[in-house]
Amino acid sequence: MKVAELPAHLLLAWSAYLVGTASPGPSNLAIMATAMNAGRGPALYLAAGVVMGSWFWGLAALFGLSALLAAYSQALVALKILGGLYLLWLALKSARSAWSSHAPAPAQAPGSESPGREFLRGAAMHLTNPKAIFVWMSIVSMALPAGARASDAARVVAGCAVLGLCVFMGYALLFSAPPARRVYARLRRWFEGALALIFGYAGLRMLLSRPPGA
Repeated sequence: MKVAELPAHLLLAWSAYLVGTASPGPSNLAIMATAMNAGRGPALYLAAGVVMGSWFWGLAALFGLSALLAAYSQALVALKILGGLYLLWLALKSARSAWSSHAPAPAQAPGSESPGREFLRGAAMHLTNPKAIFVWMSIVSMALPAGARASDAARVVAGCAVLGLCVFMGYALLFSAPPARRVYARLRRWFEGALALIFGYAGLRMLLSRPPGA
């Protein structure tokens, strides 16, 4: 099927997801930092975790589980607290790296965890983010205008899954290239300091904000 033949609501949903996914955010910044600091392998494992976390909420939205979860405010509050604390922990790690005048030892550097831990770290960034639930709910709703078939929702989730895979893995590959790593080596403290501020702001905002839909 050609792009021109695709229903307009599918193209709208995919476009909205692509713009939101490719925009700078905690997950993308974490992938970039890991890629430039630790290299391609750790960044790809981290990106894989982010992708799986995103796919989980996509499938939850497809089968109506996210709408059910959204109805329970206590569950959203718990996710909000976990997500906020996790972002603050990432901010602390970046701040410690920025404060040090020397690059951390390989075993202590950000992105130096085992592949399994990198994967879990990426998944946690999405699984503990209550906003991801509502983003996926809105994306799926775009695919179900009046008269749309239920299969359209499955198509939009599948399309978004492919787009997310390309975006997150693309960031890992792009920023693990030698030129990007050389720039990071020169500006490491500035970059880690910026990450600390961004993660800290995002964590505090998540902790202090009302749960989406509340």
